[in-house]
Amino acid sequence: MPSLSWDVVPVDKPEDVNVVIGQSHFIKTVEDLHEALVGVGGPLRFGLAFCEASGPRLVRRSGNDPELTDLATSAALAIGAGHGFVIFLRDGFPVSVLNQIKVVPEVCTVFCATANPVDVLVAVTERGRGIVGVIDGEPPLGVETDDDVAARRELLRVIGYKL
Repeated sequence: MPSLSWDVVPVDKPEDVNVVIGQSHFIKTVEDLHEALVGVGGPLRFGLAFCEASGPRLVRRSGNDPELTDLATSAALAIGAGHGFVIFLRDGFPVSVLNQIKVVPEVCTVFCATANPVDVLVAVTERGRGIVGVIDGEPPLGVETDDDVAARRELLRVIGYKL
C-alpha cells in the first residue's frame, strides 16, 4: 500500500520581496515565465526557479536579479516538488504580473501571490513530492468597520490602483 507523509516548507524571503508559487508542466516554463515578467516593463526585478519533474530533474532558473534568482532557486530546492515554480519579485507587485503569469501556456495553477510569510504544504509519496497548497498570512482578527473601509479605499487610490 502506498504511503503518504507531509512536509511544511517555510519560504524564506526578505520583507520587501513578494512571492508567487505555482505549478506548471514543461521545461519551457522557465523561458516563458521570464519573457512574461520582462514584458511587464518598468523597474520590476525578479528571480524564478522551476523544479523539473523528469529527465535530469534539475531546478531550472532565470531572472534579472541574481539575489532573487538565488532565493527562488533555494526555495524551489527546499520545496522539491515536481513542476513547482517559485518567483520572487522586487520593485513590483504580484497584481501587476499575475495575469501575465496565468496566461503562460504551461502554467496549471497559481497557489499564491503575496508579500506575506508563506508555508508550502507538500505531500510526499514514493513517487515524489507535490504542492498541495500554501498557508499565506495569518487568520483575521475581526471584521472591518466603516473607518477601515474608508482607509482601504483611500490606500488603493494613494498607491494608484483605483481612481
